Amino acid sequence: MERHDLLYRLYDEFDAETLREHQSFVDLFPPVDSRVALEHWEDAGEELDRLKREIRESLPAGATYAEIAAYADRETAFTALDLHARYGRAVNALVLDVDETLRSAGGTDNEIPRETLHMLTELHDAGVPIVICTGQTLENVKGFMIQGLGNELVHSGRFSIVYESGNGVFTPGHGSRTKRLLYEDLDGPVREVFDAVRSRALPDAPENVRRGCHLQGNEFNVTLKPNFETGGADAEAVIDDGLVHLIDLLGEVVVERVADDLDADDMDASDLDAAELGATDLDPADRGAAWARAHYAASDPEIREVIEAAEVDGDGRPSVAAEDVPEPVASLFDRIAVGYYRADAAEITSLELDKVAGVEAALEVLDVRDPFPLVMGDSKSDLRVMEWAAERDAGIAAAPEHASADVLSHVLDRDELVFVRGQSATMLRTVYVLNLLDRLE
Repeated sequence: MERHDLLYRLYDEFDAETLREHQSFVDLFPPVDSRVALEHWEDAGEELDRLKREIRESLPAGATYAEIAAYADRETAFTALDLHARYGRAVNALVLDVDETLRSAGGTDNEIPRETLHMLTELHDAGVPIVICTGQTLENVKGFMIQGLGNELVHSGRFSIVYESGNGVFTPGHGSRTKRLLYEDLDGPVREVFDAVRSRALPDAPENVRRGCHLQGNEFNVTLKPNFETGGADAEAVIDDGLVHLIDLLGEVVVERVADDLDADDMDASDLDAAELGATDLDPADRGAAWARAHYAASDPEIREVIEAAEVDGDGRPSVAAEDVPEPVASLFDRIAVGYYRADAAEITSLELDKVAGVEAALEVLDVRDPFPLVMGDSKSDLRVMEWAAERDAGIAAAPEHASADVLSHVLDRDELVFVRGQSATMLRTVYVLNLLDRLE
């Protein structure tokens, strides 16, 4: 009998919903130090065993179908079946963003839900390595992952953290390869730019940014975070100002680093609007800021919108066309990314060390050959990983419904795996069933 027909029988002839509720109760609400609670938990376990036994004794490969019913509703099970029909293989790695993906400030009180943590544990126990891929610092991520998943899982040798959006990879249990500092492979000019921007980001900032932001404790990236509630109006205002400040500062630092490569024509102010106002003696800092604004406004419409708003407000900076940025300056800009996360963060990162570079390094350490991952995320940095997998036709992508427009477009074009805010466990259940179905081959 075809798997499609067996799934129909599973959900039509058996009380899968009750079975799933008992499984959830047994998994998520273990017995506490109470005789009454223990009795309820034991009763649920016995009923769970009875419901599974009915399926095991009635269907071919009944043990697998009982497990499917325990973890997936009808829609999830058939989604998994469709994915397996399309790709014909199991997922062999999880590549997961954290903020606004596994957890959500608006949907899970900024904690990873217990159901999500449990499904991660189930998949890990089934042999699927986990790669947490985030822009956060290593210590922060390692702390809450140990708290949520347990020290034993994190140090199992099948768990890795790609942190600071790909600048480093931490894979406990792998000896000299446990911690790989990928940013150390960057050449001198790029590292010098980051060092200079980091040291001046707050001291040189406008007063409102200096008072309203703090530097995230990164090893390499330079990230401004608001001293206000993320997502609020105050956070949005100060991050917008912080973004413009970081771009201006980056331009100043880059011009300082490549000054010897600039000729007299590059330093001529005639191509700047401010020259028309009589500002013929623009200093290198103003030129650098103007060139940086032009370059990064051209690369990202959201950044352009913030810069244009600052210029409308009359911050006094000159403007210039992106094509007029001198080659030595533009070539260094082309190696450095500016990230903008509305009301959350403004940062600079290396374009040579994005999440893709980190994921590739993590999968290498984990010895995942011929990877076919589930990639889950909500932002443009996650989209690069999704595109990396899609280019190889090796993986599936999922995103929350509030993800950026580009991410949602990619996910909808691929497999339409969009989930409700805070419900990342739904996608993990889908993968769990997909892998169970693959075992039936």
